[in-house]
Amino acid sequence: MLVVGAGQMGGGIAQVVAASGRRVSLYDSAPGAVERGLATMEKSLAKLADKGGADPDEVLARVEPVEDLVPADLMVEAVVEDAAVKEDVFRRADATLPAEAVLASNTSSIPSSTLATATRRSDRVIGMHFFNPVPVLKLVEVVRGRETSDETAAEITELARELGKTPAVANDFPGFVSNRILMPYINEAVWALHDGVAEAEAIDTIAKLGFAHPLGPLALADLIGLDTCVAIMEVLREGLDDERYAPCPLLEELVSAGKLGRKSGTGFFIYS
Repeated sequence: MLVVGAGQMGGGIAQVVAASGRRVSLYDSAPGAVERGLATMEKSLAKLADKGGADPDEVLARVEPVEDLVPADLMVEAVVEDAAVKEDVFRRADATLPAEAVLASNTSSIPSSTLATATRRSDRVIGMHFFNPVPVLKLVEVVRGRETSDETAAEITELARELGKTPAVANDFPGFVSNRILMPYINEAVWALHDGVAEAEAIDTIAKLGFAHPLGPLALADLIGLDTCVAIMEVLREGLDDERYAPCPLLEELVSAGKLGRKSGTGFFIYS
């Protein structure tokens, strides 16, 4: 298997694949990204090993850093939530991977049918949306494009199960099921902060205890990445032609200021 993108999501996907006993090639065009991804994997695997998980060295031995796209039976793309960047990856993968290989995207909002247009194998293109943190959360949203074959959908659904995940199939609409529900929830929490309804800590406490959620919406936005939240909302707004999905100005202000959440050290909350 080939995983493209070694960040928070791609690294997590590669870790889960390797932990299942499979070999995985990991590629990222950004200098040092693969090395950082491997370091993050090592820390994650060490924590899981303390709880009875697999031996970290054995898992990491199955992850091979590569300097470009390489042939594989499956590619899972996990680069930034930008349609043009993803389409370029799919175009190159279509030329590199065998004709029978499946090209999957971890996109959280961009229709897989859009990505399929960059290839000559639209029946073998599908969404495989993991959730963060990938080694912990069980759900994989399997997103069927307009031309995704039954065979491809069945292969990816079974693979998700073999990786220890629970697959749920969705059709190819902007945001799918997960983010069509989640992003308005997060955005309304940001509006509540923007309008002075309550402080950030109080908003998240009310959501956690009142709705029995493990994370409040603002802390969850920080975990996802505020820039990613804005990107998803813009896909929803444009794809559904509905201003209800427009990101709150406060969210856009934080992104413009480089306050992206956990990955930058500060967002709605401050992280050490």
